[in-house]
Amino acid sequence: MIHHPCKKCRGTGLTRENKTVKVNIPAGVDNGSRLRLQGEGEPGRQGGPPGDLYVVLRVEEHSQFLREGQDLIVPVDIDIVQACLGDRIEVPTLDEPVPMDIPKGTQSGQTFKLKGLGVPHLGSTRKGNLIVKVKVKTPTNLTKRQEELLREFSEIEAEKPKSRVRSFFKRAMGEG
Repeated sequence: MIHHPCKKCRGTGLTRENKTVKVNIPAGVDNGSRLRLQGEGEPGRQGGPPGDLYVVLRVEEHSQFLREGQDLIVPVDIDIVQACLGDRIEVPTLDEPVPMDIPKGTQSGQTFKLKGLGVPHLGSTRKGNLIVKVKVKTPTNLTKRQEELLREFSEIEAEKPKSRVRSFFKRAMGEG
């Protein structure tokens, strides 16, 4: 029995205090990942060793990348000419931009996978992929010359022979 207990601890031998602990966050952690810091928790009873402190992580969303597991998705806008004729563009990554070839005939919404440019797997040197999702931007303020060229292009497209598949189905259905 303690006859004159300390006013801070009230005879328990323990006092509450805030302590700042430095934590190394490994690459590749995700929301809900838990880190265990040995010996940084509550003090042990009756002079026993302190417990462990568990830190539950919350990863903030990135302004440019969307994360799916270890893969990153990045939207990239291209213009209609790049989509039709192909081009070499710069794609943002977590480190520095990398070149990527856009093939001729690329469609809006099409995705391309750049291997190993995503988030590292925990405890490994492997990385996820960077998925580039292309969005073809349609021009809105065309000049008269651009409109003329597009109309000419449309006329040329209309003169092309129809695909064999369509004509096969028309014949099969008795339409032609």
